[in-house]
Amino acid sequence: MIEGTSARSAGGKLKFGMVGGGRGAFIGDVHRKAISMDSLAILEAGCFSRDWENNQASGADLGLLPERVYKTFEEMAEKEAARDDGIDFVVISIPNVGHYAAVKAFLEQGIPVVCDKPFTVEEWQAKELADLAKKKGLLLALTFTYTGYPVIKHARQLVRQGELGKIIYINAEYPQEWLLVPAEKQGSKQAEWRTDPARAGKSNSVGDLGSHIDNMTSYITGLRIKSLCARLDKIGEGRVLDDNATIMLEFDNGAKGVYWTSQVATGYDNAFKFRIFGTKGAILWDQESPNYLELRRFGQPNSILSRGRDPFYPHAQSFSRIPSGHPEGYFEALANIYKVYTAALIKQKAGEKLTEEDLDFPDAQMGLDGVRFIGKCVESSDKGAVWIEF
Repeated sequence: MIEGTSARSAGGKLKFGMVGGGRGAFIGDVHRKAISMDSLAILEAGCFSRDWENNQASGADLGLLPERVYKTFEEMAEKEAARDDGIDFVVISIPNVGHYAAVKAFLEQGIPVVCDKPFTVEEWQAKELADLAKKKGLLLALTFTYTGYPVIKHARQLVRQGELGKIIYINAEYPQEWLLVPAEKQGSKQAEWRTDPARAGKSNSVGDLGSHIDNMTSYITGLRIKSLCARLDKIGEGRVLDDNATIMLEFDNGAKGVYWTSQVATGYDNAFKFRIFGTKGAILWDQESPNYLELRRFGQPNSILSRGRDPFYPHAQSFSRIPSGHPEGYFEALANIYKVYTAALIKQKAGEKLTEEDLDFPDAQMGLDGVRFIGKCVESSDKGAVWIEF
């Protein structure tokens, strides 16, 4: 029996709640804007901040009834599950160390969950939550936002169709410069919690940026890591978590790879890039130009595919929202993840069988894989940058 799937929604829209994302938060507002883009769900409840005044003010800002603004997420999960008009899913948007307890509270009450990445700070926590979601038949998603781009979905299909041949090498990087200065000591809330192991967990750069690289390359290629060797650097004075990392990898098909993450890379904004090389072709993508994919085929001219102009595989094309030349970016990519997730939830509530395309969002297993990746990188670095079996 699937728990938590009674038809609560009204007017064709789901109702969702949010943990985190109060006044002064960045990513919570991004979630709300992305969800609203397809008008499939409306915000009805929340626990937005541990500060009660901020919490109440945030609820008022968002037009919620006072009785549906809760002091704790435990109270919210219990009371929303008991309501006939309770929420259909919850968004968890709080610092990393809080994910495990918050996700577990809602899953135990039969409420589906969308959680920011990384899933948890410990692998056993992610495994427990993945098993709990599966046992209860609840849809659980992770917001690895960049996999929502239409270009990425087309790239994945290119690999699946054998257009690149056998994958032999992956090179990916995610450099930023924002922690070149001690932003955590200058009032930046984002920097404060990301550099604090009590809130971020065991890693900063790999946890924040490397988890995106790992998820992206896995999503596109389907390859699994066999072993890795990582060096995590703490370049900023006084930092206890990494702000730069270099990772060498071996994959289950024999392919090799190198990842680089940095928050101290002078001159870089949010320059997530990957290059995936196969025996027949290669693909290159730059997150700061997300509507374009460079395709290289052995012995043929290189080409640049443009979202909205060039023909994509049908599933990928279904995520393209506006004509070519009108950039689609971060909001749209996250909206695409919610588009699939909410549609799957509606279909599940109607008792319909879900297909692979219905489930094309980052799931609990991907979240578990990401936590394992972070942990193995930290383990390798702590042991002197040695090779670690995955």
